[in-house]
Amino acid sequence: MSERTAPALAKLDELLPILRGQAAGKDTERILEEGEALRRAVAAFHMEAIRFRMHNVERLLKTAGSATQHQAFDELRHALETAGFHTRSHSAP
Repeated sequence: MSERTAPALAKLDELLPILRGQAAGKDTERILEEGEALRRAVAAFHMEAIRFRMHNVERLLKTAGSATQHQAFDELRHALETAGFHTRSHSAP
């Protein structure tokens, strides 16, 4: 872990337990897998994997995420973008 990734990893460590607390549903296992893969991508500094996993987690949260999960995800995105990671394949509007 570097100084650059530490804040994002801390936010992921906050997000993952929130995702684990999600009520069982059709996407529960998938969102946990994607969240854990995202943590590995951030730890490895793998830019393309970060964008890909952020997209997948965001898409899954849109269908079944709670307000708490969305807030934690937004904080994670902010931490990653502040560190210089690109979390989207295009510019946000």
